Amino acid sequence: MTSKAFVAALALSGLSVAACGGAVNGTTADPARHGEPASPAASPAASQATRVAATATPAPSAGRSVPAGPLRGKVVVIDPGHNGLNYRYPSKINKLVDVLTQRKACDTTGTATDSGYSEAAFTWDVSQRLAKILKARGATVKLTRTDNSGVGPCITQRAAIGNKAKADAAISIHADGAPAAGHGFHVIMPKKIGGPVDPVVGQSRELGIDVRDSVKSVAGLPYSTYIGNKALDFRDDLGGLNLSTVPKVFIESGNMRNPGDAAKFRSPAFRQKLALGIADGMQTYLK
Repeated sequence: MTSKAFVAALALSGLSVAACGGAVNGTTADPARHGEPASPAASPAASQATRVAATATPAPSAGRSVPAGPLRGKVVVIDPGHNGLNYRYPSKINKLVDVLTQRKACDTTGTATDSGYSEAAFTWDVSQRLAKILKARGATVKLTRTDNSGVGPCITQRAAIGNKAKADAAISIHADGAPAAGHGFHVIMPKKIGGPVDPVVGQSRELGIDVRDSVKSVAGLPYSTYIGNKALDFRDDLGGLNLSTVPKVFIESGNMRNPGDAAKFRSPAFRQKLALGIADGMQTYLK
């Protein structure tokens, strides 16, 4: 389906689309479009592959045991934002759910670059790379969805998956759909709302700062120019955070509507660097 055809399908369905669950500072993201990256390679460049391989637990020599990875015993939940077929089922994803501070849509389609590379495809790719790195370091990793060809789950279910796993840390991977002039990444952390997230607000802040610092250093991304303070933003309207009983943050990896950020997102080598930066930040927190 072309980008124009997808937008038309959304219009016919009456689907209301917002990047990552709602308006940001009064600006609602524009309609998402479904598509995969034009670049043929999903595998990272050799230099990134070599770097990631270096983080893995080394193979044992004859007669020697395998050393424990630095994250052995830790449980991490990764939430790849949205899902590839959300746009086909507006009645399902538009169903309202309770996020304690308000009622919101079960999920959204997410946004897309001008060339049609969808946020759902981007978040799925980065999450797969992140999971591989964390597993190589010894962590037990759980994802909130198993592929990019389904629907949902609802934001309430995404939080419940992390809670059930009793995760030591959880992260939701996203990319923003803000006005094209803005660029750069930011990390979203929860506020106290008199709800289940309150006991882990402080830990979530620590996790968010560690991820922010590492992503800037490893992936070379600038701080967001349009939201947050030094790439840190605090919100009380996201069900994935409000309902979490484990330390959790969102990362908006950049602005898909900005040409510079969009070009980076389409690069497998960049997506690998981003995954590595997130992994390093989570490892700093988990230590």
